[in-house]
Amino acid sequence: MSAEPLVVLEGVTKEYGAGAATVHALLDVTLTLPQRELCVVHGRSGSGKTTLLNMIGGLDRPTRGRIGVVGLEVSSLGEEALVDYRRDTVGFVFQSFGLIPILSASENVEVPLRLRRVDRSERAERVRELLSVVDLADRANHRPQELSGGEQQRVAIARALANEPRLLIADEPTAQLDSNRARTVMGVLRRLVDERDASVIVATHDPLLIGMGDRVVELRDGEAVSPELERTVVAE
Repeated sequence: MSAEPLVVLEGVTKEYGAGAATVHALLDVTLTLPQRELCVVHGRSGSGKTTLLNMIGGLDRPTRGRIGVVGLEVSSLGEEALVDYRRDTVGFVFQSFGLIPILSASENVEVPLRLRRVDRSERAERVRELLSVVDLADRANHRPQELSGGEQQRVAIARALANEPRLLIADEPTAQLDSNRARTVMGVLRRLVDERDASVIVATHDPLLIGMGDRVVELRDGEAVSPELERTVVAE
């Protein structure tokens, strides 16, 4: 018996504006993505990558169509249910890192756990584990300004994993990094899938990183032109 799909999009369209000024950020996108894979969404700037991730992550709603994530119909959830979904089911990583400057790496990772009122000893253990996962155990007490861009992004990944989400969504997480640091960050995401059975969707415009995915979705002008291609290049 096959596993339940991670994400199912059926005829998803997102429009902005009206009449002749209507812009189709997404146009009739239909996709099925499996669990425990690294899916890479790529395309030029303005192709609809961020809109697609926002739809899946419950940050925006489609104009038409249906979005399901691990059996939950996200596109029809009410506002309170969406808050629960974003807190419990998905984790977000953005290109801007979004770390709190006055907090150390460990304290930044701890923030979601504090919000959920997790016991102090459990928080400490979870933070240590997560920083080890992203190879930053020795940088736990450093503040963001004392870390490189790649290290800051890895702290952001650890923070996104704090609540053990079913799906990690990363929107251009390497856009502000040089090629070496970008590959390091993508390598962390790759390991999460290979070693921890995570499910990850990452948007990137960098052709050097596309081959690290198990599955590739290309967007052009809001349309999925080459969905669900198997990985053709194996990451080192």
